[in-house]
Formats: sequence, C-alpha cells, structure tokens
Amino acid sequence: MAGVFEVEVDGIEHDHGLGHHDERNQVDLSHLSPEEKWRLEHAKMHAKHKGHEAMHAEMVLILIVTLVIAQLVLVQWKQRHPKSYNLVTLFQMWVVPLYFTTKLHWWRFLVTWFIFSVVTAYVTYRATRKPLECTTPRLVYKWFLLLYKISYATGIVGYSVVMFTLFGINLIFRIKPEDAMDFGVSLLFYGLYYGVLGRDFAEMCADVMASTVGYYSASGMPTKHLSDSICAVCGQPILVDVSEEGIIENTYRLSCNHVFHEFCIRGWCIVGKKQTCPYCKEKVDLKRMFSNPWEKPHVMYGQLLDWLRYLVAWQPVIIGLVQGINYILGLE
Repeated sequence: MAGVFEVEVDGIEHDHGLGHHDERNQVDLSHLSPEEKWRLEHAKMHAKHKGHEAMHAEMVLILIVTLVIAQLVLVQWKQRHPKSYNLVTLFQMWVVPLYFTTKLHWWRFLVTWFIFSVVTAYVTYRATRKPLECTTPRLVYKWFLLLYKISYATGIVGYSVVMFTLFGINLIFRIKPEDAMDFGVSLLFYGLYYGVLGRDFAEMCADVMASTVGYYSASGMPTKHLSDSICAVCGQPILVDVSEEGIIENTYRLSCNHVFHEFCIRGWCIVGKKQTCPYCKEKVDLKRMFSNPWEKPHVMYGQLLDWLRYLVAWQPVIIGLVQGINYILGLE
C-alpha cells in the first residue's frame, strides 16, 4: 500500500532530499528503500521532539527516582516477607512474558510455555499431595534437573551463536547475520527464562516435599529419626554404598556424615538452591561435593539466573509504572 509522508521542522517543511512540497514535499513511501524510510522516520522524530529538552529531562528524572524507590521496596519486601515475595515473583515470571509474546504472536514460545506449564503443573501437584507417594520426590527432582540441564545447554548454544555472529563466522555457512543473531538471541532467551522459572518451581517443591516427608522442617528440627540407610530427601532406602560406583546414580555423603541419593542431593543443593543439609541444616560444602570442574559452572550459572530474575519479573512492571506516571503528568 502506497503512503504519503511530510516532515515539518520550525514551521518549515523539509523533505531531506527525498521530495518537495505538494508534488515536491510529499513522498511516496512505497518507492523508498529501507534506509531512506529510516532517515525519514528519524527526521520526523527530531521534528516532533524539538524544544522538549526540559520535558525529556523530567522524564529521565522520574525514571531514575522510580527505579531507586522500586529497588528499595523490593529489597525490604524480600527481607521482611520472603515467602510472599517469592510467590509474587514466581507469578510475575510466569505471566509477564506470556502477555508480551501473545501480543507479538510468538507462537513457538507459546507452544513451549504451554508444554512447560502442563508438565510442571502436574509435577507440582504431585509434590504438594499429602501423604506424599514414595515415587514422587525422585520424579520431581529428575524433572527439574532435566529442565535445568536443557535450559543450561540451550543458553550456552544461544550465547555461542551470538558470539560467532559477532565474529562473522556465520558467513562461512552463508547464513545472514540477522538470521543468525535472531536464532542465537531466541535460544538465549529460552534458556534463561525456563532456567529461572524452573528453579523457582523447584525451590517451592523442595520445601513442600521435605516438610511432607518429615525429616526437614522450617524450624530446622527434624521430626523423624534418620536411619543410616535412608535418604533424608526422598525417604527411600540407599542401595549403593558411598564408596561404590553406582550403575544409575551414586551416593553422596555430606560433611555432616548424612548420606543421600545423587539425584536427590543434586536437586536439593543445585536445582532447589539449598545450601544446607536437608536433615540437620548444616552448611553444605559444594566444592567438596562437586569436585568435577565441569560441574562447577552449573553452580555459577544458578547464581547468574538469580540476577536475571529481577530483569524478567519486575523490570517490565517498573517501566509500566513509569509510563503511567508520565501519562498522568501529561509527558510524552
């Protein structure tokens, strides 16, 4: 569809070399190249905002003040009421990206979000049932550990594609830079988003299951006596000795001498972000428990996801609040 466009600056209409007034000042947008369209839009933006320097300074000041106040409120909320803060943050993480991707019609994300939501809802439902079935803890930890590994690998691949594109390696395979960059950024987004969301659900399920099993309580006092042959996380017998090499999984002994299934303690310490023994709440030495250098980045990756949670869950809300303040004050 053809379109006509005019630009006026200081009461004088300009065509920036693209036409003149009437027949000269009117430009048929359908015959312009993308670069010429961008120059025309850029000229229009400057004409619209010329003389609004004071307004722009006020808007920047509102943004800075709102960010500072919001950060202080979130920090105090997290310190004083961590349970409600975590639940609201989890809900924000789950809903906010869905709103924007639905508006943008990102169907691939919506499909993956639906699959993740259905499986995670089922696993969370199993984790919150009382009495807890004996097969539920391992199911929960295996699902979130699998999700954690997939998100980690997806994020690494996405980051690698972005870096290869910046260095021009994509040209070797005759792939356009914009296509390679879109692919890499998409993978990076999927990995980080589901990594953060999965960790939050894993932490919630870890607390509920451990309390239901009975060996762990919020006060730190165990409600059952722990046998040497029972895993304190899932409550199931330990069949492989600590000194033996297991076929499916090994057995780990913490510095407090309590032993656990490999999948259980990995899920508790790394996926569920627990830094203490599930039974006695003694501090866990992760460096001693995971001495393999290939496993250390997983712990560092989990810390990175904690920093990204604020950007995904709360930053859009704060920006929306700033836009609302600007609208009330009549700022554009």
